[in-house]
Amino acid sequence: MSFSSLPGSSSSTSHPLEPYGWDAGWEAEFAPYEAEGLLAGRVVRVDRGQCDVVTADGPLRADTAFVTPHDPLRVVCTGDWVAVEPGGNPRYVRTYLPRRTAFVRSTSSQRSEGQILAANVDHAVIAVSLAVELDLGRIERFLALAWESGAQPVVVLTKADLVPDPVTLSHLVQDVETTAPGVPVVPVSSIGGDGLDTVAALVGGGTSVLLGQSGAGKSTLANALLGEDVMDVQATRDVDGKGRHTTTTRNLLALPGGGVLIDTPGLRGVGLWDAETGVGQVFSEIAELAERCRFHDCAHEAEPGCAVLAAVDAGELPERRLQSYRKLQRENQRIVAKTDARLRAEIRKDWKRKGAMGKAAMEAKRGAHWRS
Repeated sequence: MSFSSLPGSSSSTSHPLEPYGWDAGWEAEFAPYEAEGLLAGRVVRVDRGQCDVVTADGPLRADTAFVTPHDPLRVVCTGDWVAVEPGGNPRYVRTYLPRRTAFVRSTSSQRSEGQILAANVDHAVIAVSLAVELDLGRIERFLALAWESGAQPVVVLTKADLVPDPVTLSHLVQDVETTAPGVPVVPVSSIGGDGLDTVAALVGGGTSVLLGQSGAGKSTLANALLGEDVMDVQATRDVDGKGRHTTTTRNLLALPGGGVLIDTPGLRGVGLWDAETGVGQVFSEIAELAERCRFHDCAHEAEPGCAVLAAVDAGELPERRLQSYRKLQRENQRIVAKTDARLRAEIRKDWKRKGAMGKAAMEAKRGAHWRS
């Protein structure tokens, strides 16, 4: 398969990787590896210790064995720019370039580790289905992770054709806009095409990651933006609007109108991962109110002179927003504390290991001395 036949490629572009986000900054970062004769490429898919990489010479399959540290945040992931060996069987990814942004969530394991979902993302498109009741708390959770990643969030309300009353649809959009200050909120009907041009304009020219629960309509939205049925689509259950994982891996696809899209599997769990800045961004109105509190360390619980509680009492701040803010703050503080504890334990374990090695070396040296 030649590069010219890849989606989004064009013979008129000055560099064959431009449709995938290559720019002068990446070229400068890659220069030392180019001098070594390595190939530049972008990871479009990762599975089972290998990845598909698009390069100027065409697509290739590469092994990630050289870049598999114990830290799950430093493994090769979809969206990474990598340096690949020019030949060999198998080929190997030598390293990945420093990431500009990274979308990270906490894993469901007991080790308090982060999981990187996508790298070098400019926009985080959060798909929310209007086929079921809005879960504003979950939207806030996605937004916190998106802001923390360094990407610009966009909330897309899918299946808008299921809300035929324009007044009702307007109220739903307003509810989400209140939940997502400073974030574009776009109702979309992939069937009728309503809102698709707006989403395409928002994500064009950069890399976007598509996020949401199973059944949120991500694959249908991806196909609509791509202009063809690339992603499989399955029907959702009528009882709860949920679907099975249509997408099972993270796939990077070039959009015909410009820009790159990373589709992801439906996320059941969306745990925060060191997202204090992101939480603050989502609840920016609470941060502004807190500046007027009597005490600079006000917890907004029962302190006198609390401007946040006063805003709730006056009806200016919904009680639900304050409760959601407290919940995400507590969760983030717990994960940070657990992570710090795990790191301290690993450092102590490493000290003990090195101490044992030093002791063994000293005993061996003493034994050699007595034998002599």
